[in-house]
Amino acid sequence: MNNEYGADQIQILEGLEAVRKRPGMYIGTTSSRGLHHLVYEIVDNAVDEALAGYCDTINVFINKDNSVTVEDNGRGIPTGINQKAGIPAVEVVFTILHAGGKFGGGGYKVSGGLHGVGASVVNALSDWLEVEICQDGKVHRQRYERGHVCYSLKVVGECPIDKTGTKVTFKPDATIFQETTEYEFDVLKQRLREMAFLTKGLRIVLTDLRVETGEEPITREFYYEGGIKEFVTYLNKSKTALYNDIMYFEGTKNNVYVEVAMQHNDSYTESSYSFVNNINTPEGGTHLIGFRNALTKTFNDYARNNKLLKDSEPNLSGEDIREGLTAIVSVKIEDPQFEGQTKQKLGTAEARGAVDGIVSEQLTYFLEQNPTVAKLICEKSILAQRARDAARKARDLTRRKTALEGMSLPGKLADCSDKDPKNCEIYIVEGDSAGGSAKTARSRATQAILPLRGKILNVEKARLDKIYANAEIKAMITAFGTGIHDDFDISKLRYHKIILMTDADVDGAHIATLLLTFIYRFMPELIKQGYVYLAQPPLYKLEKNKKVWYAYSDEELNQILTEVGRDQNNKIQRYKGLGEMDPEQLWETTMDPERRILLRVTMNEEAESEIDLTFTTLMGDKVEPRREFIEENAKFVKNLDI
Repeated sequence: MNNEYGADQIQILEGLEAVRKRPGMYIGTTSSRGLHHLVYEIVDNAVDEALAGYCDTINVFINKDNSVTVEDNGRGIPTGINQKAGIPAVEVVFTILHAGGKFGGGGYKVSGGLHGVGASVVNALSDWLEVEICQDGKVHRQRYERGHVCYSLKVVGECPIDKTGTKVTFKPDATIFQETTEYEFDVLKQRLREMAFLTKGLRIVLTDLRVETGEEPITREFYYEGGIKEFVTYLNKSKTALYNDIMYFEGTKNNVYVEVAMQHNDSYTESSYSFVNNINTPEGGTHLIGFRNALTKTFNDYARNNKLLKDSEPNLSGEDIREGLTAIVSVKIEDPQFEGQTKQKLGTAEARGAVDGIVSEQLTYFLEQNPTVAKLICEKSILAQRARDAARKARDLTRRKTALEGMSLPGKLADCSDKDPKNCEIYIVEGDSAGGSAKTARSRATQAILPLRGKILNVEKARLDKIYANAEIKAMITAFGTGIHDDFDISKLRYHKIILMTDADVDGAHIATLLLTFIYRFMPELIKQGYVYLAQPPLYKLEKNKKVWYAYSDEELNQILTEVGRDQNNKIQRYKGLGEMDPEQLWETTMDPERRILLRVTMNEEAESEIDLTFTTLMGDKVEPRREFIEENAKFVKNLDI
């Protein structure tokens, strides 16, 4: 081993080599999520032109070879020589990190870009990239391969003198994105729809050209004149609104442009999303704090002044007021201060005061002008307050019992002997018969079994007090050890694999969805950190000449039959449920870490509004949106015993 560490061991990475060496530092990951992030970076640049008032249409094409083209009708990236760099400005943008029109100098007043690395990073991580710019009646083009210039910027044609814009086509480098280089239409569709909602009057068209010869390309167009008001309507489409109007507030304060749209519905969960210069901030920040402060103070003042709250009653909490609220908080700031390149959280102090002031003033006026709506919201908030008090008492009672009983775990839980969470996993099993088989089959050192009786409570339709009163949910909360909601503490998690093991039929899928709804609504961090899995039991058992094969899909069964031959000696068993398997079979097929198949449940925080809408659609009260969702997605369902 060479332990020498001297001056020669210090590496200097030239140009974009640093990006290729450590791509995760710039796009977070080289998985499918990072792959799609490349598109967002280029589209963000086009949206910045729209925010500046120079672009009203963006076209995005997924080409047959899985390259992507993004074309806008903005001003076009400047093609003149940058005096400092001595090369065309467009070449600066695509080959030099931390270069762009977003660092002052009048290029953009507001933009989604923070560090000016977007275009150059996409270039660095692409097998090849071509940019075409229409300016002054000429079409300029330059090509790069893995970040390196292939030829100098040149004029390759003419365009109408009044036409301007930028077209970028790139193909991700398969040596960087080794997991996949195939773009998912639905993933891009969700993000582009969100961008269109956030920029009223901007038209974004997504076209998938990867179709068979003779078939029409798949196209979706997004255009919302109402902007974030239409965003709230879209998110509430599977819910029943508490009132017809969508509250909408906008204004500028401290050089911060504020736009807020909100509407309550009859659900029990809050769905608030915050954005800065069209960039989603999933961890919130100062703008969201300002919004929540304004909401809490204004509604409490209104409830007190109008005798909806008695003097002896405590103030409504922010959570009470936000129960069943769908809200979009969007701010535009000239120089936003984020916490890191990922832009997860806004830190700009001025945003808090700006949002608080504008929302407080305009919400007060709205409530005075709409007393019926104001009363409905206050009454719902008071009911939420009472339910929260009942939930707190139930939670405190559970804590006291647990303390008295010496941190006792649920009686039905068959716990594992190993106490290191990294080594431990818990199977949440449907039914007593399957639970019995699983308890016999398991590895007692590392595998815990928690059988559930029937279908758990649908938390999408229940308040917190009902949730704490449900025996099956209480058993899971106690077994996991983390607590839920405000009490959640992931450091107390007792198992680093939570495995949902249900039958491979419609009922099993329903139970898995109920469990995922509970975890997503009250313990989302378990999913975000990759601790939740779905077990994959086999669908078929094939016996022939004293040999046994298991098949997990119809396709796999057909493949096995092709290999072993199709004749009368074949004995095929279609499993209807986990309870049909004896412990040995269950271990061999579904629980043995060496042979089992587990699917990790993941979530893309950038598409959190779509995830939220999916759960509401599937588990909410409205039937029609659910039917539409099922019909649209039925093609993806395989092997369910219907």
